[in-house]
Amino acid sequence: MSTEQERLVYFAKKYLGKKYKFGARISEAPNSFDCSSFIKFLYMKIGIYLPRTALDQASIGYRIESKKSNLKIGDLLFFKGGWGHYNPEYPNGIGYVGIYVGDGKIINARSKKDNGLEVGRVIEEPVTAFIDRLDFTVVRRVL
Repeated sequence: MSTEQERLVYFAKKYLGKKYKFGARISEAPNSFDCSSFIKFLYMKIGIYLPRTALDQASIGYRIESKKSNLKIGDLLFFKGGWGHYNPEYPNGIGYVGIYVGDGKIINARSKKDNGLEVGRVIEEPVTAFIDRLDFTVVRRVL
């Protein structure tokens, strides 16, 4: 694992539990994040500047074709999402991004239901809960 990858994992885990806020601006970090502001913030911490939106982030780096076997720490997983934005490269839209942190885990800022209430946090989940979803769009590697 490279030093950049180690630092990404360190920072991603450091902010576990932070509040999710739809449309959170980078200026609100590290108090709250949405999915793409979280990714932008993590990469800023290691000196790499990414665009703000998931759609724009999905055009950075290079495409990883084999989504299951070739994942490396720092890879970004993109999904259509409920609030997708569109361009010619992604006509079905991109609305969500998470980061692969190794050991079969993804860390992401998202909202989910808990006992009927909408709760949002930065959470760690198994990548298997994401990689086979129908709305999965692409994996991009920046590092």
